[in-house]
Amino acid sequence: MLIIVVGRGHSGTRSIAQTLYASNVYMGSLLNNSCDFVPAHNLYRSCHIFSKYVNYSGNYKWDFSGALKQEVPNSFRKLVQEYLKPILESKNEYRGWKLPETTLIYPWIYDLFPDAFYIFWSRHPFDSILGSHLTDDLNDFSVDYPTSKDMVQNRAISWLYQHEIQQCIPKPKNSIEVRFEDFVLNQEKTISKLEDFLQKKLARIPMRSDSLGKWKGKINPNEFSYLFDAMNYYDYFYE
Repeated sequence: MLIIVVGRGHSGTRSIAQTLYASNVYMGSLLNNSCDFVPAHNLYRSCHIFSKYVNYSGNYKWDFSGALKQEVPNSFRKLVQEYLKPILESKNEYRGWKLPETTLIYPWIYDLFPDAFYIFWSRHPFDSILGSHLTDDLNDFSVDYPTSKDMVQNRAISWLYQHEIQQCIPKPKNSIEVRFEDFVLNQEKTISKLEDFLQKKLARIPMRSDSLGKWKGKINPNEFSYLFDAMNYYDYFYE
């Protein structure tokens, strides 16, 4: 079974990666402190290939049709396969990877691995954008967007873009959506759902509830009203 975690940086994906690793899922030959499978330079390069086929439509919307009708280029396929070589060659029954930048190429990842098991991981955007991440400035991955002098705004737009890219194709037949908040506050119930999904017993790792709601008093929701529709999708509040 191939397991792919899809979620923006600082969305708490480390917790699911740690859970899978502790449950004897092979997550790659080398992991960094965030449990990302590294080195990731080949996957980063693949992001630039995908982005060439995405157009910014204005009003915080992107047109993914060019990428969706495009056959996955061999150059992209080769870069991803080189990045994933240890995982794809692994003999482990359960194997997979976590790297936030995977979200930036998710539609083509699905084209390459339609039978994989996808875990879509989300976190309240206001908590997610408090800290910096490699994907804060989408221009760094050749994605056009309305840049701001305010880096927190850029992070919010990046969060929205990564939400939109997850919605631009139907969910895979083998997929589950998990909120970081549910994993923290209702870990046993949430892990039970993941166990049913993966048909595998999973480890329990320590979680801290003080990782939630840190944005309160630091972020004015009205400055990010363009996120509200996407936040409603996850039942996230903004008051």
